[in-house]
Amino acid sequence: MYLFIFIVLYVSDAKACGMMTNYLAWKWLFVEFEDTLWTQGGAPFNFSLSIFFDHAYPADELMPLTCRGRVRGLEPSRGDVDDALGNGTICLTPVPLCLLQLLNKTEEFEEAVRRVLKDVRLDNDVVVSVFETNIRVLGGLLGGHSMAVMLKGGGQHMLWYEDELLHMARDLGLRLLPAFNTSSGLPYPRINLRHGVVGPETRTGTETDTCTACAGTIILEFAALSRFTGDPVFEAHARRALDFLWEKRQRNSNLVGTTINIHSGEWVRRDSGVGAGIDSYYEYLLKAYVLLGDDQFLQRFNIHYASIMKYISQPPLLLDVHIHKPRLPARTWMDSLLAFFPGLQVLKGDIRPAIETHEMLYQVTRKHNFLPEAFTTDFQVHWAQHPLRPEFAESTYFLYKATRDPYYLDVGRTVLENLNRFARVPCGFRCYEGTCNGLLFLAEMFKYLFLLFAEDEDLPFDVEDYVFTTEAHLLPLSLSTALRSSSPPQTTPQIYELDDANFEWTCPNTRLLFPDPAYPRSLREPIRSAVDKSCPRPAPPREAGLGRAPLRAQDFMANSPEHLELLRRMGVSLIHLKDGRVQLVQHASQAVSAVAAEDGMRFMQEMMELSSQQQKEQLPPRAVQIISHPFLGRVVLTAGPAQFGMDLSKSSLGVRGFVAVVEPYSGCSELTNAEFVAGRIALLQRGQCMFAEKARHIQKAGAIGGIVIDDNEGSSSDTAPLFQMAGDGRSTDDVTLPLLFLFHKEGSILLQALKEHREVEVLLSEKARDRGKPPTPDQSQFTTQEQEFAGEEPGRSEAGLSNDTPSSAEEGPVEDDSSKSQSVDSLMADWQEDLEAFKQMEKDEL
Repeated sequence: MYLFIFIVLYVSDAKACGMMTNYLAWKWLFVEFEDTLWTQGGAPFNFSLSIFFDHAYPADELMPLTCRGRVRGLEPSRGDVDDALGNGTICLTPVPLCLLQLLNKTEEFEEAVRRVLKDVRLDNDVVVSVFETNIRVLGGLLGGHSMAVMLKGGGQHMLWYEDELLHMARDLGLRLLPAFNTSSGLPYPRINLRHGVVGPETRTGTETDTCTACAGTIILEFAALSRFTGDPVFEAHARRALDFLWEKRQRNSNLVGTTINIHSGEWVRRDSGVGAGIDSYYEYLLKAYVLLGDDQFLQRFNIHYASIMKYISQPPLLLDVHIHKPRLPARTWMDSLLAFFPGLQVLKGDIRPAIETHEMLYQVTRKHNFLPEAFTTDFQVHWAQHPLRPEFAESTYFLYKATRDPYYLDVGRTVLENLNRFARVPCGFRCYEGTCNGLLFLAEMFKYLFLLFAEDEDLPFDVEDYVFTTEAHLLPLSLSTALRSSSPPQTTPQIYELDDANFEWTCPNTRLLFPDPAYPRSLREPIRSAVDKSCPRPAPPREAGLGRAPLRAQDFMANSPEHLELLRRMGVSLIHLKDGRVQLVQHASQAVSAVAAEDGMRFMQEMMELSSQQQKEQLPPRAVQIISHPFLGRVVLTAGPAQFGMDLSKSSLGVRGFVAVVEPYSGCSELTNAEFVAGRIALLQRGQCMFAEKARHIQKAGAIGGIVIDDNEGSSSDTAPLFQMAGDGRSTDDVTLPLLFLFHKEGSILLQALKEHREVEVLLSEKARDRGKPPTPDQSQFTTQEQEFAGEEPGRSEAGLSNDTPSSAEEGPVEDDSSKSQSVDSLMADWQEDLEAFKQMEKDEL
């Protein structure tokens, strides 16, 4: 009941095939989905191996948006994800060898193997993830070897093959072994393929912590390597790591934590669940029993599983708990990685909770188009990013195999349609929502969707003879009969207190489980109602040809031509007033359709609510104080702050300097008078580009601060609400200088002073200083620069109005719902545990 592998092509960074978590993959395989062919019988996929060669070879990745290759160091960094990349010359690229053979592409399979043998080089000075390299690279090599041996045994293909992939796998296994040289037997999280973990040249070996899944997801690949080669050392090290994790379980709850110290064995994070950081540890305990036939693995899994069902499973939810206080929830949200668990429950034979949890996940998927990276217990989005993870498709496949309920074919079809609708780009598929950049091809997702719809006669070999690893690589069940050349050291025999119920439904007969075809449906219906009640489903796009949900007020950008066109279609017009405010008016008769008019009315209502909320917020004013002669601090101009750059409210001194008008005055391109602006406070005009863009240009020129002057004649702080400048929709952490906003009246005072006097010195601060005592020279520069979180809307976002009669509102940033209700600092405090959890997940698991 298992299938598929990934093999590596060219090599450099084992994490290049490594840390592409369950969503980064297929640099060689472009999957073309054919919607019209999605029927129960038939293989509806076309594919081509040429796209990687045409657009990216020999780069590390193919970027699907630009159809260009990604080379580590030459593209903007993506953080930990880039640890998976090489240098563009000897990259480590997975090739779907099992898929080629599954689709009877034997010639392509053979050619791919030859390329692996020709181009892969493992002796590279790169630091890679032990966990990711094992499950992706080593697993792929072993799966490719098993396919090659099968073909050679048929007597028609691969007759030249002499275990070359296995030799390469053994070389890689030996390079990973030094990571296990710890007192506990738990592996270091990272290793240098050439230098190991000892010595400064390794650039690693100082780590102290690893995730439970990282240390506990080794046994399948290492045991397979031992049994293929007859060398017991690999299996022995993997078993030792598993034994240590078992010994360190919390004895009262029989649960394991998420992060553990590899030297002391102390739990660093004591939250426990079935998602990120732990997931594949449980998966490998059960699958190790299936593959190796060792009852000890099943015994341990069953003990863990009983505790999971007692403490973590709250049907249909799966909630993290504390291992020492398992009745106490550790968080109020779930992450998408736990979507694999219903599939594991199918293998266990516990079908009822698998159906319930899967249905909950499906209803969340239908509401949000994809399964969010994290979602709350009331099924709202907690983390909107969706990097096309395959776990939900995996569980869908296993449930269909177990029940043969065509309902799961409809689920698979929904997943496919959403991929085409929301994630498809010129050279593949990219993540949905969020800010993940670069290649996001489908790998496991494609495998499980293909198997979901394929009939047995479509497959050239029996997938029931293989076990899927956590990356869906292919390992033959015949390894269970391959005797280990020597046994690992035996520990003291353990006595397990188990009753027959622990084993009762392992390997179930689904025909006996489901004598009534309506039984699975009866389990699903209550969950569907519960999810709908907790989280009402948003209305789908209704306007033909629009291809998107109606524009939301919080997403509106007044300088976006696309958004202005959407307003026009909804019968909404936008008018700029002289005082800097804007006016929105809707005329339903001018909408392109009745549906569009209704969308416009809803947009206007949202705008009024957003405007009302913004008006309630008290924006702290800032001060521009002219301190040079003859003003000497007596002229103070009220200014608006920015949501990015230095936070003057956290400065006791502020920033002092002479002003300089930039050229060009808009500040929307590199300054032509940069030498003059350097070391001064830049004056520039509002308009033509985003505030953050202006800030970057003056900062690059060497300015120590900036003042943006409104371009709307007549605007004044006396008559208009205080204006706060927002960011440009992306990170503004690079902006470190202070930026203030002056309305036209106040800005004209400053410009007139500069016209009349050769040099004008000002102080940018939270509030004006004593007018008779300007800051002394030793207080002239504030040195500690604080940064404030930037909103995602451009600086010229507009607040909204009415739907029939015009009215005015403050012009200000459009923020997301969470930032409107409380400060970023409070959000960070409230979500600190959540943020730490996902940072750890990205570091060790993603």
